Amino acid sequence: MKMAERNVTRPTREEVYDLLMNARQADWVQLSLDDGRSLSGAIIFNEFKGTGRLINIDEEISFDFRVDQVVDVKL
Repeated sequence: MKMAERNVTRPTREEVYDLLMNARQADWVQLSLDDGRSLSGAIIFNEFKGTGRLINIDEEISFDFRVDQVVDVKL
């Protein structure tokens, strides 16, 4: 497997869950979603429900998401 191929490998659901748990403490994250969108902001994540909300005060948006919608999380 080439390195470029490894970089496009989608994290497992458990890995995304762990990334979201860690991202709760970050001031700013970037979520990549399964529909191709990429959203940035701060997140609130409820690990028990597997749901969260991304809030971007600069763009005045908030977005509710489910763990299953998230492809990747960058801090």
